[in-house]
Amino acid sequence: MTGMIRLPESIMMKEIATLSEIEQLVPVIAEIWQEHYMPIIGREQVEYMLAKFQSGDAIQKQIAHDGYHYYAVFHEESIAGYCAVTRTNETAVFLSKFYVSAKYRGLGYGREMLRYLTDTWNQPSGCRIWLTVNKNNTTSIAIYQKLGFRIMEELVTDIGHGFVMDDYKMEKTL
Repeated sequence: MTGMIRLPESIMMKEIATLSEIEQLVPVIAEIWQEHYMPIIGREQVEYMLAKFQSGDAIQKQIAHDGYHYYAVFHEESIAGYCAVTRTNETAVFLSKFYVSAKYRGLGYGREMLRYLTDTWNQPSGCRIWLTVNKNNTTSIAIYQKLGFRIMEELVTDIGHGFVMDDYKMEKTL
């Protein structure tokens, strides 16, 4: 695979940019979201959010027009997880997506993705990275706290179709 970034312990990341790469990522996204979010927000909201925010077309638009960068982390030839970031101002980076497939959780992929993002996006020095996480996503909240994030505020965002995202905003200074 060309364009791969080798991380410690043979973990590799690749920036996702082409339609073909996006098409490879979308089924992994659906699998992760269905497994992880259905118990938290239910099937109907998961399907709505996948179509609105994580379809191939939505990801293409985010990359081409909204300044997002998507990365996939690989276990051998399989996508083990993915993340998406965008700079919100000179000193802040929004970690919009940060997911590892269930079978690869606990093996260091998330930690290495965050390390890569921190090294890549920490310009200027002292930058902060922030994210939103569902208030009922207690496992992820604990992981983010272990990685140095802290809860900054509560957010409720109307995403249409009668759904809201009921989140915490978490932040980490790099």
